[in-house]
Order: sequence, then C-alpha cells, then structure tokens
Amino acid sequence: MNSIGNVPVSPIGRSITQAQAAFFAALPKVELHCHLLGAIRRETFTDLVRKRQAPITDAEIASFYERGSKPVGVLRVLRALEAHLLLEPEDFRRITYEYLEDASIESVEHAEFFWNPTATMRDAGLPYREAQAGIVAGIREAAADFGISALLVPAIDREAEASEALEMVEQVVAHRNPLVAGIGIDYRENDRPPEMFAEAYALARRNGLKATAHAGEFGMPWNNVATAVDVLGVDRIDHGYTIVDNPELAARYAERGIMFTIVPTNSYYLRTLSEDRWALDHPIRRMAELGLAMHPNTDDPTLHHVTPAGAWQLMVSHLGFELADLRAMMLHGIEGSWADEDSKARWRAEWPGRFDALVDIARW
Repeated sequence: MNSIGNVPVSPIGRSITQAQAAFFAALPKVELHCHLLGAIRRETFTDLVRKRQAPITDAEIASFYERGSKPVGVLRVLRALEAHLLLEPEDFRRITYEYLEDASIESVEHAEFFWNPTATMRDAGLPYREAQAGIVAGIREAAADFGISALLVPAIDREAEASEALEMVEQVVAHRNPLVAGIGIDYRENDRPPEMFAEAYALARRNGLKATAHAGEFGMPWNNVATAVDVLGVDRIDHGYTIVDNPELAARYAERGIMFTIVPTNSYYLRTLSEDRWALDHPIRRMAELGLAMHPNTDDPTLHHVTPAGAWQLMVSHLGFELADLRAMMLHGIEGSWADEDSKARWRAEWPGRFDALVDIARW
C-alpha cells in the first residue's frame, strides 16, 4: 500500500523521486475543499477529549485516525466533535489556526474551508456568532503568523431538516463577516437531494453569498450535480464524480467552466473499487477526458492521512496526470476561488513562473 491516504499502488502512475516530492510541497496552491473538523490533529482531538471528559476512549480515538485499505467513512468522527468536544469559541480558534498552519507548510497560500454550524448551535448550544468569532480569530492569527489567507464556508448539514438549513443561512446573513464568502452543503447525500435546500440557497444568493455544494459524491446520481448547478445556482461543485454518467451534460459544464473540487482519497471509491482497478476506473480520469475543470484537495486531511502536497502527488503517482494537467489545475484553483480579485491577479501573474522554476529544480 502507498503511504499517501493508504491508496492502492497504481498500474498507470509513476514513481516519485525525493526531488519531485519536494515539488509538490513547494507548488503554490489554493485549497478549496477541506472540512475544518476533518483537519483536526490527533493530539488536539485527544486534548479536547480530556478537557471535556468526553465519553470517548483512547481506543476509539485511535480508530478515528486509522485508515485501512478499505477505509470507513469519517462522519462518525465529525459527529463526536460536534456533540462532545467543540463547545467554546476558543476550541474553534485553535483548530482553525492549527489547520492553516499545517496547510501553509505545504505552500497553500489560500484556503476556503467548510464548517457545519447546525449541530454546534443545536446540540452544543453555542451561538453561531460566537463560533464564527473563534474561527475568524484563528484565520486572522494564521494570516499574521504564516502569511496564508483563508475564507470560511458555513455548510448546510443535509442530514438535518430544511428548516434548520434556512436558520443557518439566516444566521450567516445576520452576522455577516467579510471572511465568510459563501455557503456549502455536505454530510451524507443519500436520500437528501439538493432540491430539499433550495430555499436556503436562494436566501444566500439574494444576500450576495457565493455557493458550492457536495453532489455526486457517494455514487449518487448525476441529477444531484445538475440540480446543484442549475437549480441551486452554485459557483462550483464539490466532488461531482457521477457527472461522468451524463457526458452531454458534462460537456456543457466544461464549456461553462464549472469547476469541480475533487478528492483523490475519497473514501467511497477506495471502498467500492478493487485495488487493481482503483486508479484505472476512478471517475476523476473520465472527468478529465470530458474536459471538466478540476482542482485536487484534501477533504479531511488528518482523517484521510493526506496532506495538500499528497493530494496533488496522487494525481501523478496514481492517477497518471501530467505536468501540463497540474499547471492547468493550479490555475483552475485560482479562478474557482472566492478570494479578492487583487489576490487572484497577483497569483495569475506569479504562480506560472514559480511552477516552471520548480519543474526545472525537480528535473521532471
């Protein structure tokens, strides 16, 4: 097994030298698809368990951070955090700061990360404005200490009721912060189609918020991707793999430049595809053939055992992409981000030259 995300060795990829691994770490990049609760360091999780005297054993903590060849989903870990551990603004400040510190080490210069407010408000009893204040403090401290910019993307908990989604967006609007650029939606997609949350998305768009949505992630039909784009009006799609089942629609989205934030370590395909076919049959390869704009991300880095550099490396070492593809994906990330236009203009001007210099150093 490969050490990155415990994914099977690929029959189509290539070996990566030490110098080439350094290329991926130094590659300037944005990260647009990461869940704050899926980026918590194991030692921080353990500290929070002790602090809260939570009913979570050391064995359970160990199981949360294990990832075998057929990984289990991470949702149970996120629910434990929401119910028992993240109860004060300081908890959110700490995990935000630590996530951004870890990302900056591997040349992530801008991050847009998800957080689900619903359970925090409902189960932990922490008001939205207080949790948001903790996260914003972590963003600002990380910017000062590491030079990384970031935006918070509050996400609808699709396992909750549509009324709670609407309440969440109302809180985002009522306590609008410039570091909150838009909303998303995540958690299990099964039996929770995006149209259930159309009212919440409409409210967000009326108030000038950007939007994205997890869709087509758990083998759910391409219709969910279409609904997210054409009904909810999202600016980009998270995952979106089943779009390959409708090539005609995929071609239209490629022409429109709809960007897909993909995750090479996604648990669903590691569970459902055999080791000898994983890299060959992963939808990401077919998405590229269909001309879709894609950008690789970590999703839940500490739980998936992957770093930003590792996610990019997997695109070459396992999925068989070339340097020209990576260069395009780097630029897709800039265009698909919700950063301010001055920052994006600077990245467009600087990053291609940095990319080319790193290629020379790595001797590809």
